[in-house]
Amino acid sequence: MDAEDSFASYVRDRTAALSRIAYLLTGDRHLAEDLVQETLLGVVGRWRRIVADGDPDAYVRRALYHQHISFWRRGRRRPSLVYEPADRSIPDPTATVADGLTLRRALARLAPGQRAVLVLRFYEDRTEEEVAELLGCRVGTVKSQTRDALARLRRMAPELVELDFSRAEAGR
Repeated sequence: MDAEDSFASYVRDRTAALSRIAYLLTGDRHLAEDLVQETLLGVVGRWRRIVADGDPDAYVRRALYHQHISFWRRGRRRPSLVYEPADRSIPDPTATVADGLTLRRALARLAPGQRAVLVLRFYEDRTEEEVAELLGCRVGTVKSQTRDALARLRRMAPELVELDFSRAEAGR
């Protein structure tokens, strides 16, 4: 299989998973799509070397996290989201949807680096060493970012402590 076919196959197989991760990082579907596209555009020219070096998925995810932080540093902030439309009644959402919204709002209030660390540690279930390698930092930085992010979440959204995320994990 040549590099072009290999890349096309990778994009077909992994775009959904990359989009989920990007959504958790950005909190916005459209920004997540932009983030995935920019990341894939950035790796397509190096695809032959990336595949030859080993695990292309790890490389692309790492590029995704770095691209997310670059978006934030360049000022590509997302517009503030309205979670409850004014003057419209909506049906009661299911418990899983409400829990997800609560979590998304809380994650959106974290710094991009803290958000990336939490997504890698708890959504992707990575070790501190793996997170440090993916983000290009020390394990101590991962530990302190995790500690600070969790403390901030506890202060900003104490309702998260009581949520049952096992329902969401079953649907993942």
